[in-house]
Amino acid sequence: MKFGEIPVDEAVGAVLAHSLKAGALSLRKGRVLSAIDVAALKSAGRSSVVAARLEPGDVDENTAATELARPLAGGHVSLAPAFTGRVNLFAQAAGLVVFDRGRIDRFNLVDETITLATIEPYAVVAPKQMVATVKVIPFAVRRQSVTACLEEAASAGPLIAVAPFQEKRTALIQTRLPGLKESVLDKTVETTRERLAALGSTLLLERRCEHRTAALAPAIAAALDDGAELVLIAGASAIVDRRDVIPAAITAAGGAIEHFGMPVDPGNLMLMGRRGAVPVLGLPGCARSPKVNGFDWVLQRVLAGLPAGPGEIMRMGVGGLLADIPTRPLPRTKLAAEAAEHAPRAARIAGLVLAAGQSRRMGTLNKLLIGIDGKPMVRHVAEAVAASQASPLVVVTGHERDKVEAALAGLPARFVHNPDYAQGLSTSVKCGLAALPEEVDGAVVCLGDMPMVAAAAIDRLIAAFNPVEGRVLCVPTRRGKRGNPVLLGKRLFAELAAVSGDVGARSLIAGHPELVAEVEMESDAVLTDIDTPQALARLAATARIDA
Repeated sequence: MKFGEIPVDEAVGAVLAHSLKAGALSLRKGRVLSAIDVAALKSAGRSSVVAARLEPGDVDENTAATELARPLAGGHVSLAPAFTGRVNLFAQAAGLVVFDRGRIDRFNLVDETITLATIEPYAVVAPKQMVATVKVIPFAVRRQSVTACLEEAASAGPLIAVAPFQEKRTALIQTRLPGLKESVLDKTVETTRERLAALGSTLLLERRCEHRTAALAPAIAAALDDGAELVLIAGASAIVDRRDVIPAAITAAGGAIEHFGMPVDPGNLMLMGRRGAVPVLGLPGCARSPKVNGFDWVLQRVLAGLPAGPGEIMRMGVGGLLADIPTRPLPRTKLAAEAAEHAPRAARIAGLVLAAGQSRRMGTLNKLLIGIDGKPMVRHVAEAVAASQASPLVVVTGHERDKVEAALAGLPARFVHNPDYAQGLSTSVKCGLAALPEEVDGAVVCLGDMPMVAAAAIDRLIAAFNPVEGRVLCVPTRRGKRGNPVLLGKRLFAELAAVSGDVGARSLIAGHPELVAEVEMESDAVLTDIDTPQALARLAATARIDA
């Protein structure tokens, strides 16, 4: 790749290195300059630009990032579309993110311009949470480097996967000694129930018995007979030896001890046992507290279906010092909250579906309820948003409110009614923005009469959004023509809410050209709204209409 200052006369096809203005035209970094762009630059008096030119053997940044990301994604991991050389990887299920740190290092050692960043291995993730990002730093990289990275990525299967949590019916058995208050045992039940629920499992039963092997062994056997798929034992006294009461009871109940102790503090005195295929865990005393401890790390692995034997437990020492220390006296929960607040994350983009209009141009029909391939038009739109990276899904209703809500039954949508829907589109936008959670970074505003827009198109807009780099208004284009939906950053919410009449974001787009990122799409769906009988007739050529 050649990079540097080149004469404007030679700039057609070059990639612009820095954003600049040419009269009324705003050209963004990374734009491939067209003949029209060059003419505008010349009219504005520019004689040269700093740009990059691809050479034979180069791979442009988005193609390279896409090629590199595909073999990285294993089970329950999805990819966002590439934009500015970046592809983000997202969890598709709640679980633990799994990868080999050594393979990630080898991937990153191939070429300084090709980078892969991940969250910590075995971190708990939620659906749609970003787990990794591939970034190609320059506008293009050599094919040899891409090939070398691909060879590493494919050397032993996908690099990054999510092991989803599996629901397990769990039994909790607590032992008693004189002086141990029942309130302590009651609190342990609630803490355990909450711990399990956070990982998608349920507390099937809870039993209490004396802290004696002869009393505990039949309690373990009874819990297994009742269908427990995981047994947790909270002892009245800590386990101090493999021959102590709890391990002896597990053995007496027909089980075996796999491991005792772990290099995690708090959590050292944890016991891993098993009877047949069912794990039986002797809990450390710290498991009575909701604070993170070594038991959590083992429980997460067990519920994610990952190995949690001696080899895995004995390798947990690095990072295993979880205790609060004098030089860092904040509670662990506060430290975790602060870490989460400052950790790199994907932008939180809400999906806003406008479904309040009266469909005047369609005649007597409510266009949003017209059946297309067996589903109401508005449901196609809402399902696309629900399947995308956008969350939460907020739907603004107005005309025939009850029918629209019924058409979207079963979807994870929050409904907001706009009583002023007859006054135009802007009133629905205002209602929708007011209903969004405070923590969102932006919203993709979708029209209820654009049923052909797919989740992939919405994800392409989300991938383009980056306020730090000035991409605050992401607008879909098809062959140079702008369409919908439009994604806008939170900083523009107040200005959009002040718009009146039957208009959406057009005025913002015109007034903030420096914030606009045009995102080219692969189909005409972003240009196709079904708001007239003629448009419906055209759609009937490719879809079944149940008007």
